[in-house]
Amino acid sequence: MTFLSYAYRALSNFVFLGLVYFSLNYLEKYEQRAIVAILVFIYAAMHAFSALRSFSFFQRIERLEGETRRLVAASGEGPNSAASRKQIVSDVTALRHAGEIKAYIDLFFLALVILLCIAKIVTN
Repeated sequence: MTFLSYAYRALSNFVFLGLVYFSLNYLEKYEQRAIVAILVFIYAAMHAFSALRSFSFFQRIERLEGETRRLVAASGEGPNSAASRKQIVSDVTALRHAGEIKAYIDLFFLALVILLCIAKIVTN
């Protein structure tokens, strides 16, 4: 299921890249093409900034995972509670890792969109 979510994220970003490419190539006038490229550039830059900001969030989650593992190891509670906490921490770790991979996929395609927009603005 995780790989399916990665494939969906890559496919949806590829479709977005294709839409931007074809919409910028089919505009005849430079002014119209530049305006659309600037608007898409602003959108992609804001989305990329949001994806970059999520990495600090993921880093904080990773620190919390380490702290939780340390506390679980230090606490002398029964085996059932320790096992359930280990399961929760491993689930959070898997979700964090999947979120990081999806953020990398987003950043890759957004960088391509930004480069495409800059190329269409610069060229006449």
